[in-house]
Amino acid sequence: MKKSVVFFAASVVCFISFMTVHGLVANANAASIKIGVVDFQKILTTSTYGKRATEELNRKGKGMEDDIKSKENELLNLQKQFEKDSVVMSKDKKEAKQKELRTKFNDFKTLRAKYMDEFKGMQATHFNKIRNDVLNITNEIGKKEGFTIIIEKNEGGMMYSDPSLDVTDKVISEFNRRPANK
Repeated sequence: MKKSVVFFAASVVCFISFMTVHGLVANANAASIKIGVVDFQKILTTSTYGKRATEELNRKGKGMEDDIKSKENELLNLQKQFEKDSVVMSKDKKEAKQKELRTKFNDFKTLRAKYMDEFKGMQATHFNKIRNDVLNITNEIGKKEGFTIIIEKNEGGMMYSDPSLDVTDKVISEFNRRPANK
């Protein structure tokens, strides 16, 4: 019985020592972990290229929107004119005008869909270029400054991070310095 108690006590001491040593090792590793946070949305809205891309998208989008509004007004005016004139039109002429209006309406819908696809493509092109450049810059900063991990602030459900972890301004500064983004 004495041997069992001594063995049990020795086992407890070894276990506690083992946990203490590994606890210290884990704490030492935790102390060397360096985490950074990047706010991609801020980069999109405040970097030189991001602002320029946004302005270009807004300008082109406005042009498309104005063209669509103009075509829509033209179509509405044709519809109103048809409704006025249809009272005195022959059946054949009325059917021809209705067919013409349907064709113009279908052309309008096609143009609107084309503009939407075109605009989405332009957005994707700019977004992907910025994302790829930011990814490369973030990797460079991460390696150069010894980060263990750099996380995108708005992805993955991050609800809080210490502001001292934020490296967004470094990324923006480097992004703005790149000749391809000037």
